[in-house]
Amino acid sequence: MNKKEKGFSLIELLIVVAIILIIAAIAIPNLIRARVAANQSSAAATLRTLASAAAMYQSTYQDGYPPSMTVLGPAATPSCDTAGLIDAVLITGQKSGYNFVWMPGSVPIASIPAGCTNAGFTDMFSATAAPVSTSTGTQYYCVDASNVIVQLNTAITNTNTGGCTTGNAIGN
Repeated sequence: MNKKEKGFSLIELLIVVAIILIIAAIAIPNLIRARVAANQSSAAATLRTLASAAAMYQSTYQDGYPPSMTVLGPAATPSCDTAGLIDAVLITGQKSGYNFVWMPGSVPIASIPAGCTNAGFTDMFSATAAPVSTSTGTQYYCVDASNVIVQLNTAITNTNTGGCTTGNAIGN
C-alpha cells in the first residue's frame, strides 16, 4: 500500500525556523539602533522645549528664569507658580529613556512679582538630559539660557553659574 502523507517534514520545518532566526538576527539590532536614535532625537527636542518654555516664562511673568521644571508644568489656570508650558510627563524628570535635570541660576530676582510664590533667577539656568541606560541612548545633552543645545559622549556637569560650557553644539 502506497500512502502519501500531507504536511511538512521535520527538515523543512527546521529550515524555515533557521531562516526566520537569521532574519531576526539581522533585524533586531537595527531596530534597537533606531530606537536609540529616536530617544536621542526626542531628548534634544525636549531640551529645546524646556529652553523655549523658560524664555516664555521669563517674558510672560517677569520673574526671571524659572526656579524648577515643576513651575513650568501644567495648570488649569496658568500663573508664575504653574505656568502650563510643559506636559505632566516631563515634570517627572524622565521621558523617552532619558532623565532630565533642571538647575536654576544662582542670582534670584530682587523683587518677586505680585502673585508669585518663588523668585525666578536673573542670570542663568541649565537643563541636562542623560540616558537611563545604554539601551535607551548613548549621548548626553545640555541647554542653558543661550538656547544652544550641546552634546557630549560623557555625562555633563549641570551647574547653575556656567550653564552648558562644553560640548558640541547641535542643529541650532
